[in-house]
Amino acid sequence: MTGELTVAIGGLGAIGGHLARALDAGVEGLRLVAVAARDPEKAQRSIEGFRAPPAIVSLPDLAEHADIVVEAAPAAVFEQIAEAAIARGRIFVPSSVGALLPRMHLVARARETGARIVVPTGALLGLDAVRAAAEGRVESVTIQTRKPPRGLEGAPYLIEHGINVLGITEPTIVFKGNAFDAAKGFPANVNVAAALALAGIGPERTMVEIWGDPTVTRNTHTIQVEAEAARLTMTIENVPSEENPRTGRITPLSILACLRGLTSTLKVGS
Repeated sequence: MTGELTVAIGGLGAIGGHLARALDAGVEGLRLVAVAARDPEKAQRSIEGFRAPPAIVSLPDLAEHADIVVEAAPAAVFEQIAEAAIARGRIFVPSSVGALLPRMHLVARARETGARIVVPTGALLGLDAVRAAAEGRVESVTIQTRKPPRGLEGAPYLIEHGINVLGITEPTIVFKGNAFDAAKGFPANVNVAAALALAGIGPERTMVEIWGDPTVTRNTHTIQVEAEAARLTMTIENVPSEENPRTGRITPLSILACLRGLTSTLKVGS
């Protein structure tokens, strides 16, 4: 796909705010035309000084304004953005990938409307290799996530089980299960596990460990894949965002790279 595409962003926090500024600074083939946030006044302050200020609209109205709709909002409003974008046949780029796992009916709906759902790599690595390996036989896929305890605080799974991560003084495993349950229990923390599951063997077979680790300062993800074609072991250490320690600084950059790939003449990687 070539030529200029218009972009709308839902959410102007640690991910959406960075992405909006990058697009306003100028990205060939892409033009920011609309943004939405729960607090319109805060959204207005966020875009002050932009060279070409986008329209501020409601979350469901994003799809009325642009070819590409980027979801960079809390998972609680995922459906508002996703359903409208897919109904309008847009290119939908979610950052809350974990929220997509229990809503795979949206994929079937996208087939009906001509929409596309493009999942960015996010704070992960090696999805091209995982996707390639999954074209053959894969025995197992696991991901171990280690985060400073503050980056896990408030996760529904921890609240439900009465786990106080801020009291952790040594590396402690707080969850072990499949990607589907991990995404449900840690919606703001393990979008990486959801993306890995979609690239590989699915959320039921993709196994996840989550550690609260006061000895690390970066959000660290280690992937291990045992496949007929290859054995993969990959680790990434992401610098946490200053605005939101639950996400990494690389996440908005990954989405920007994903958007570039939609218009670029030369695209590297599958």
